[in-house]
Amino acid sequence: MSPRRSYDQYCSAARALDTVGDRWTLLIVRELLAGPRRYTDLHADLPGVSTDVLASRLKDMERDGLTTRRRLPPPGAAYVYELTGRGRELLPVLQALGEWGEGELGERRPTDALRAHWFALPLLRGLEGEGLEGEGLVEVRLEEGDFHLFVGAAGGPVYGYGAASVEPDARLVLDTDTCTAVAQGELTVRDAVRAGRIGVSGDSTLAKALREA
Repeated sequence: MSPRRSYDQYCSAARALDTVGDRWTLLIVRELLAGPRRYTDLHADLPGVSTDVLASRLKDMERDGLTTRRRLPPPGAAYVYELTGRGRELLPVLQALGEWGEGELGERRPTDALRAHWFALPLLRGLEGEGLEGEGLVEVRLEEGDFHLFVGAAGGPVYGYGAASVEPDARLVLDTDTCTAVAQGELTVRDAVRAGRIGVSGDSTLAKALREA
């Protein structure tokens, strides 16, 4: 475990950066907002991070009270990492960073990796920012893959990988260009639904509110 580095400044922002300012730390939080994950899964969804750096960051985050590690019961019998309550409190920080960085996305570069679930937080921000009535499970279908969102979640995971394991309250079908436009702040979820760029199905209050937006 690497020794804690500090800016040695009596400032809450500096203290926060002492803990989460290292490269990769907040992106690990992004991945763990989906719930417990194995080391191999984290490494696969953080292209560019070395095994040594990832292991070091996870140890630092456990030391700092952001994550815990536990062993799954058989037949899984693997170790998983998950956020603590303190770690989950970083969701609005990531959402604010994402909103601030909307204009930085620009065109996708040939070297840019992409995972479908990286659209989860901006799309969740777009849904919750609409002031829609209702909350629940939303499944999202993209060409790159599926993921699901927990709109209005009070605790625990805020999104998940793949299709929902139960019937969702709403199902959204859209293409990557539309999801990118929402992530860049160029298009709201309401406007995308009105324009027919997002298909909405489901009978829940949330699905009806989206269709009637």
